[in-house]
Amino acid sequence: KFVGEKQDAKDFVLWKAYKDEDMDVVWDTKIGRGRPGWHIECSAMARKYLGDTLDLHAGGVDLVFPHHENERAQTEAATGNPFCNCWIHNGFVNI
Repeated sequence: KFVGEKQDAKDFVLWKAYKDEDMDVVWDTKIGRGRPGWHIECSAMARKYLGDTLDLHAGGVDLVFPHHENERAQTEAATGNPFCNCWIHNGFVNI
């Protein structure tokens, strides 16, 4: 049952329903008009160019949750394989 809001802070979407501010970033599909959630794009690119399991994945500490955890969850659900062997997260860089 869809309630319109997250039921848990860890929830994320695979498909976002169309909103006017999406403008022309939209696809009409059997499940409705919308676009992929941003974590799907990264999972798709990683699998296309690097395979099902990455040796190393890095990013800022701000990407641990929700981005990297969501990438991992959806990729492992799709492939049945570990998404990444080693994660490296850096702190913020001030210049």
